[in-house]
Amino acid sequence: MKLSFQIKLFISLVLFFSGLFVLLGIYYYQDVSRQLYQEMSTRAKIQAEEIAIIPNLRKAVADKDIPAINQFMHQVVLHSDASFIVVGDNKGIHLFHSAHGEVVGKKLIGGDNDAVLRGISTTTIRKGGLGISLRSKAPIFDDNHQVIGIISVGYLTSYLDTITLSKVINIFIAAVLLLAALFIFSWFFTRGIKKQIFSLEPREIGLLVRQQKAMMESIYEGVIAVDSELRIEVINQAARKLLGLSQPTRLLRGHPIGEVIAPVPFFTREVILENDTHDEICRFNQLTVIASRVRIMLEDELQGWVITFRDRNEIDSLSAQLSQVKRYVDNLRIMRHEQLNRMTTLSGLLHMGRYDEAVRYIQAQSEHAQELLDFISARFSSPTLCGLLLGKAARAREKGVALAFDPLCEMARPCRMLGEAELISIIGNLLDNAIEATQRSPLPHDPVEVLILLNERELIIEVADQGIGIDPTIREHIFERGMTTKRSGDHGIGLYLIASYVTQVGGSIEVSNNAPRGTIFSLFIPEMGDQARPVPTLEEQYYAT
Repeated sequence: MKLSFQIKLFISLVLFFSGLFVLLGIYYYQDVSRQLYQEMSTRAKIQAEEIAIIPNLRKAVADKDIPAINQFMHQVVLHSDASFIVVGDNKGIHLFHSAHGEVVGKKLIGGDNDAVLRGISTTTIRKGGLGISLRSKAPIFDDNHQVIGIISVGYLTSYLDTITLSKVINIFIAAVLLLAALFIFSWFFTRGIKKQIFSLEPREIGLLVRQQKAMMESIYEGVIAVDSELRIEVINQAARKLLGLSQPTRLLRGHPIGEVIAPVPFFTREVILENDTHDEICRFNQLTVIASRVRIMLEDELQGWVITFRDRNEIDSLSAQLSQVKRYVDNLRIMRHEQLNRMTTLSGLLHMGRYDEAVRYIQAQSEHAQELLDFISARFSSPTLCGLLLGKAARAREKGVALAFDPLCEMARPCRMLGEAELISIIGNLLDNAIEATQRSPLPHDPVEVLILLNERELIIEVADQGIGIDPTIREHIFERGMTTKRSGDHGIGLYLIASYVTQVGGSIEVSNNAPRGTIFSLFIPEMGDQARPVPTLEEQYYAT
């Protein structure tokens, strides 16, 4: 049966702690035993030397007065914890034995008496009459400093081992309790680890990491993940390529985002903490990008942000083509609708036999369309702009609104600071807003007045309608993304894009009330400067038309 990560971790911790306690127990037992032997050796030596200098004992040993020795030594034995105390003469013969009185008169055994008889105290572990013991022997001197006897104080090793074992047992009981506590801790610890890794096995985590790495590197967009202190945690290959970074990911990890991308409002702490954003136009290291920022939350705590971005230049060609196709389709639909209405009218006139009125109707329609075409073609050099204005004029007529072009309109060359795609987006959005506002006003509808004038100093774009106007409560917020006064549809981005384009090239926008009603939008875009032009996105091209 395959064990889970939690069980394997728990068993590993249990085995580790168990092995550790066994090793510590062996070491502690040996250390306690060593210390106890040292302590008891010192105690036995001190007792032997102190007993050997007692005058009464010295006199009795010198006289070999066994009754006197027995009487005195029994009093000493009562106050000693030694396993045995032995008194011998200078011939190595027992004079007293605290445990076996029958050995009195017999030879001392152990073979460690020679040094003592030479006047040297000794401590040894030898096998005696009671068994193996730790014993200390001291010489007894007479008044002439001659050795007249031996005092031996000893502790059986079995007694010392019993003391050692009792201490170890106490420690063992405490260790078992501690080990049980560690087992409980290990179980809850492994459960906590399992919860933090979302009940995944290490193999599954490794697979997820490899999949995440492969996925990050396969994403065409640049992706950067930063922590709550705006330090880089993850950056994929596309992001490094777009930003022109040669360092590998491991060297960039941990660096503040401000060291990799030149400071921009997109990364200021006040802005980044306010809210998330999607498809925001900004510049990263001289590169105009479309960036999104989403915060990472874990258990209601902010962990960081994920930033994705893509180069606007890469989608410029596709967006322009799609926008152009959409304009063509829209214009053809409007022209088809108008031509059907005209053909229906002409058919009715012919059916009624009013041929002269039919001819005059054809001439009137041709003259009006030709006049508008001639005016726009003569005043504007851009075929794209001409197509946009003609299409918007036709669409306005379809909705019952007329476009009135100011006689001063003229744009004989491209704008230096503003690209054609941005210009189309600005004019298209302004005209759409003016047409809709006029359409929502009471009948009859007044025309929407348009002025587009390019001189050596600036480009002036002015669109004036006599529609419903702008609600004063939202006038200060009309250029914010998502703000709209329209009743339905995908709105709220047109004026935001206009403001974005104009401010990026250093231009200005004026919004004023028209008389007797409506709104006038006036845009002033300078013709002098060296700022880089942003490239429109597919979304912006869509809203521009």
